[in-house]
Amino acid sequence: MPILSIPGKLRPYLMAHRGNRALCPENTLASFRQAFADGCDILETDLHLSADGELMCIHDSSLDRTTEGTGPVAEKTLLVLKGISAGKGFPQFRQETIPTLAELLEILPADTSLALELKTDRFLEVEIARRLEEQLRSAGVFERTIIISFSAERLRAVQRVVPDLPAGLISMRNPWPARGFELSGPVWPLTFVNPFYSLIAHARKQMTCPLDPTPDRRLGWYALLGFDAVLSDNPAKTLPLLARYRRP
Repeated sequence: MPILSIPGKLRPYLMAHRGNRALCPENTLASFRQAFADGCDILETDLHLSADGELMCIHDSSLDRTTEGTGPVAEKTLLVLKGISAGKGFPQFRQETIPTLAELLEILPADTSLALELKTDRFLEVEIARRLEEQLRSAGVFERTIIISFSAERLRAVQRVVPDLPAGLISMRNPWPARGFELSGPVWPLTFVNPFYSLIAHARKQMTCPLDPTPDRRLGWYALLGFDAVLSDNPAKTLPLLARYRRP
């Protein structure tokens, strides 16, 4: 079996993709709280850095798509970022701003794990890896956190500094689980190219989760193939459907 497990939870685990981004603006405290209320097992969010080095929960390198601001996140200080609404497209959430990782850690429930996607090459820097470790350990969530990325280089750079922090590699092209990581995440069409993906990964003691933020029609397929977790943009909708496929 994979080396990663969540005590008291049944597989496939439910991973909330940027919180509940169907009902709330993605990667906001409102989105995270909704996902917790929905009953997610793992919260997934993305990390960039502000100009003054604060770890920020936002997917894009630019503010333009998800906020009322414009320009690169990396060029704005925390003070400036906190003055920008992150409720774009959701008028009722105009008060939401881009959360810091520290703000997320303050509200993370004790029974919920965390998946942090590293979205910038700043994570190649030793100082940034140490800053991430310090925040996770100080908040008491280190033991239930995994870092993920499309970049093996970023993951390995952090693990050189923090070797006991599990890492997962996401792949858009490789139909085989990559060696050297604790989790493998293929984009969902690759599960049809290689239906033995999870079997191979489990032989290497890796956890698996397909990259599929709208998984509801394929939940039975993922359960049949033995995937350990599924991703969802709308955990409230996915969880009742997932219940019939869960196993110890």
